Amino acid sequence: MITIKEANTKALLKEYVKFPFSLYKNHAYWVPPLIQEELDGFDKTKNPAFESAEAYFYLAYKNDQIVGRIAAIINWDEVNNQQKKKVRFGWWDVIDNVEVTRALLEKVRELAQKNNLEYIEGPMGFSNLDKVGVLTEGFDEIGSMITWYNYPYYKDHLEQLGYVKEKEYLENKFPFENVKPEFFYKAQELIKKRYQLKPLNFTKTKDIMPLVDKMFDLFNNSYADLSSFVAITDVQKEYFKKKYISFINPEYIKFVEDKDHNLVAFSIVMPSFAEALQKAKGKLFPFGFYHLLKAKKESKEVLFYLIGVAPEYQSKGVTAIIFNEYYNTFTEKGILNCVRTPELEDNHAIHQLWKHFDPVIFRRRRTYRKDI
Repeated sequence: MITIKEANTKALLKEYVKFPFSLYKNHAYWVPPLIQEELDGFDKTKNPAFESAEAYFYLAYKNDQIVGRIAAIINWDEVNNQQKKKVRFGWWDVIDNVEVTRALLEKVRELAQKNNLEYIEGPMGFSNLDKVGVLTEGFDEIGSMITWYNYPYYKDHLEQLGYVKEKEYLENKFPFENVKPEFFYKAQELIKKRYQLKPLNFTKTKDIMPLVDKMFDLFNNSYADLSSFVAITDVQKEYFKKKYISFINPEYIKFVEDKDHNLVAFSIVMPSFAEALQKAKGKLFPFGFYHLLKAKKESKEVLFYLIGVAPEYQSKGVTAIIFNEYYNTFTEKGILNCVRTPELEDNHAIHQLWKHFDPVIFRRRRTYRKDI
């Protein structure tokens, strides 16, 4: 007998967050989140996503043991502004029992029906800066702090229950030695002169902060045409500014501006925190903070988290300027490997940016959909 309970108290939410720690205990490739950071993300008083979204968190029990979890989410900006009558599901973890998945997804369907929505899609979070997709290939590769890991049977559960692929995401990687500066050095010099552009580099986080709002505006503008995109609000900008920017090496954030100091391109790269998070085991103290700080300073692997170019500059080679700046920074820091975080399979423009580096696809993930 499977029973479902809403995690609507602090104690139950903590159980909800901690369930994957038992499901993936001692797993070589699962990267645990920070427990308190997860709890803060589910707190309506702390996460501004709740200003335009609602979410419900459910636990599945069998023989009084937790055997699964799921979040049912409605992003009202998406529903009302984009006319996508969709309910999302995310933070889904489950034992290998399709009936548990069925029971959890039934709660998602109930929320959709209650609000006259037309289909379910997931796994995905509140916004485009949350984790996305169920892993379908690359189970023998360590995860990252900005992706979900899952067992191979997750995909099978969804397909058995009539869910079909909605969006495909690719993750690529390449060794830094593949980066040959001759592909972009001359080009970026010409582009800087032609369009009167200049790169901005940083050594202190406090120097980046005044420009972050402009960066998120550019992010909204440059990604607006993607089918899955929901713009970040002003309140969310402040939240993500505190959550992410202070966590990233300032040298790994690159901006390009024009002669009038308008931001025309940006990129955010972060060091790999995967092994540090495994050592932290969900907690900053007593030793988690040390492992994360060490990774921030010493990691030889980097993740390209976000890159955006103003639409009017997207076909003018501006990314050559960014790549040249990163080449200099990564050479100085002895970076060995570069990883690209999930990118939509049909985002051909972004894939073209990397062609000279001979990247290989090492993971695939997808969201699944079912009409109601």
